[in-house]
Amino acid sequence: MLGSTRHPPRTTARGRRPGRLRLAFVAAVVSLASAFAAVGSTIPLFNVYRAEDGFTNAGISMSVAAYSIGTIGTLLVAGRLSGHVGRRPTAVAGLGLLLLGCVVLLDVHHLGVLIAGRLLMGLGAGLGSSALTAYIVDTAPARPTWLASVASSQTVMIGLALGAVGSGALVQFGPWPRELGYLVAAGLLLLSLVLILISPETAPRTPGAVRSLRPSVRVPARVRSLVPVVAAVLLATWATGAFYQAFVPALVEEQLRTDSSLVLGLVFAAYMAPSALGAPLGGRFTPATAQRIGMTGFLAGWAGIVAAIGTGALPVFVAATVVAGVGQGIAISAATRGLLYGSTVADRASIFSVIYLLSYSGATFPGLVAGELSTIVSTPHIAFGYVALVLAATLFTVFAARDPDPDTAGGQDRRHVPS
Repeated sequence: MLGSTRHPPRTTARGRRPGRLRLAFVAAVVSLASAFAAVGSTIPLFNVYRAEDGFTNAGISMSVAAYSIGTIGTLLVAGRLSGHVGRRPTAVAGLGLLLLGCVVLLDVHHLGVLIAGRLLMGLGAGLGSSALTAYIVDTAPARPTWLASVASSQTVMIGLALGAVGSGALVQFGPWPRELGYLVAAGLLLLSLVLILISPETAPRTPGAVRSLRPSVRVPARVRSLVPVVAAVLLATWATGAFYQAFVPALVEEQLRTDSSLVLGLVFAAYMAPSALGAPLGGRFTPATAQRIGMTGFLAGWAGIVAAIGTGALPVFVAATVVAGVGQGIAISAATRGLLYGSTVADRASIFSVIYLLSYSGATFPGLVAGELSTIVSTPHIAFGYVALVLAATLFTVFAARDPDPDTAGGQDRRHVPS
């Protein structure tokens, strides 16, 4: 079974002391979580900007799209850069842009400032995410065998959840509600920079850095047939994440009758955090089976979400959100596991660039359409559109999901990252 094969070879990590590799693994995980905690820290403030500065749902949706567009553009141009200049320099540059985004967002009173800050965060997330996720896989311990793919695919969700909950609590109970969350996020980013700078490099410099900046989207031929289903999974799940950022703040206040920033952060975390619980569950099955199970559970969660919106029942909404989050975790980690089959250090930055490109495309384009529609239709009606998208993606996954073919990987490449 694919779920029980060996850990991939870490060719560039050979000869390094285990303690140094553990430091690099911790640094990469902490940095990736901190990066997306910074991204998530804006979410509880959307209602504050709406109430105090007059921002609309369409404006908030535009800022979410600006973040995603920045990420997509950076991934297209620099997604493979860490394979040539190293994981550490690329990660440091990405963390620096995220830090600059936090500084810009300290003074948001106009929509243009929010969009600029989120765009900077998108550029930083795009530059850092593929480097940091590849760094995680490069340095992950061989045991437990699922750790590499779970850490690389789910740390993003955990970071977003922690950022949203922490920021929500600070907005509601702390001083300087519009600034403190960004200051804390900036502190975590500075800590991450220090950890990365004292960690060892796993991808030595190789020629071709300038050529790597030419936009290119590719995965190894051995797993190319898996991409359509992976795209369906990532499109539906990340589109839902964008829906929770752009529309759930107003939905929680208007339909579910609470204006608590902490509750808003907890609702968002209820979608993101359970993703990490779903990932190890999916490791019991082959990637194709886990994707089918995950997307079916994800669709069931969305059915509950729509029912809760219709009845205005916040507990049902949160419970359904958790179900969707677990299903998301199973499906995304299985999709990642399939694409990482037989991967080498040279492959990983490119593979993760494709994963994030698909993910952020899912977050961007449905969100742009929904943002335009928000001026003429209600948020509950927009939710029905997302359900239709999830239904189509689930049906496609159920009928088209396939496992990687072991016969297409030769030699050392037969080993892959299980989840």
